[in-house]
Amino acid sequence: MNGAEVLDVGRDAIWLTIQLCAPVLIVGLVVGVGVGLMQALTQIQEATLVYAPKIVAIFISLLVFLPLMGALMSGFMRSIAARIAAM
Repeated sequence: MNGAEVLDVGRDAIWLTIQLCAPVLIVGLVVGVGVGLMQALTQIQEATLVYAPKIVAIFISLLVFLPLMGALMSGFMRSIAARIAAM
């Protein structure tokens, strides 16, 4: 395996990490901004109010996106196994 192939695998791994994390992070961001906006509009300044909706939303997003995440990871593993077999 030469340097270009190692860089290619590393780039693919970083891209896979971004694809796996993005849906959950975006849901957490949207829920956090929404709760923060509601706190600002209603002037309820409770610091712990953000955590419960965020945890529930992230849990639900994990349940929804888990098949996609599994498919992405299995595709990456297949490509790594094919590279190993081609050596």
